[in-house]
Amino acid sequence: MSASIVVDSVTKHFTLRHARSIKEMSVRALRRQPLSDRFKALDDVSLTFAQGETVALMGLNGSGKSTLLKMISGVLNPDSGSVLVRGRIAGLIDVGAGLHPELTGRENVYLNGAILGMSQAEIRRKFDEIVDFSGVERFLDDQVKFYSSGMFMRLAFSIAAHTEPDVFLIDEVLAVGDPPFRQKCVNRIRELRGEGRTMVIVAHDIKMLTGLCDRGVTMEHGRVLFDGPTEQAGRLVREARAAKRAAHTGTPT
Repeated sequence: MSASIVVDSVTKHFTLRHARSIKEMSVRALRRQPLSDRFKALDDVSLTFAQGETVALMGLNGSGKSTLLKMISGVLNPDSGSVLVRGRIAGLIDVGAGLHPELTGRENVYLNGAILGMSQAEIRRKFDEIVDFSGVERFLDDQVKFYSSGMFMRLAFSIAAHTEPDVFLIDEVLAVGDPPFRQKCVNRIRELRGEGRTMVIVAHDIKMLTGLCDRGVTMEHGRVLFDGPTEQAGRLVREARAAKRAAHTGTPT
């Protein structure tokens, strides 16, 4: 089976600024405290995702999974290493990503669809299906800045899920919205999986990921801790959560 995504020795640094105002900068300078720090969000990460594979990216907050997804989507570029992706990418990296707040839901279907690589004819052909799936028909001609976060996600997911992508990236958006719509999204992901799309999913719901994904990758401190069966990847995350709670409360694990 051919590779759909190749992440080769990718490293990414970010700068954390500790002072935002002149006053804060002056105080830190007087105390001889640094104004910023650099940290590695990703540290020499290498992964290959096969065509048609559904992969769960797991880990505690700050482990690097969302940064890795942004690398794959092209939102961020690596400081070193390379990321190669074959085919059309559709992604939900942030809730409502690609939706313009000043435009209506109707206008955003055309705008976001075009951003995701759909032709105008393709958008017209799928328009009713997109709107029906999203459930925002009543508010279609309202500006999306008046939408709730759930409505944002529903419309953004519906557009992305109907682009017929080769690679579909999902980052935590299934945590937003009511349970019936989340199940609707899960069903759509299963349909895309059945069509042979490559999918990489970030979510905290380990049970859902275990049911959806062929493979699990557990991240820790910007590195790949584990790559293998989804259940085992989820077990490592549960253990890390338990250890973090125990350290916070002072109770033994």
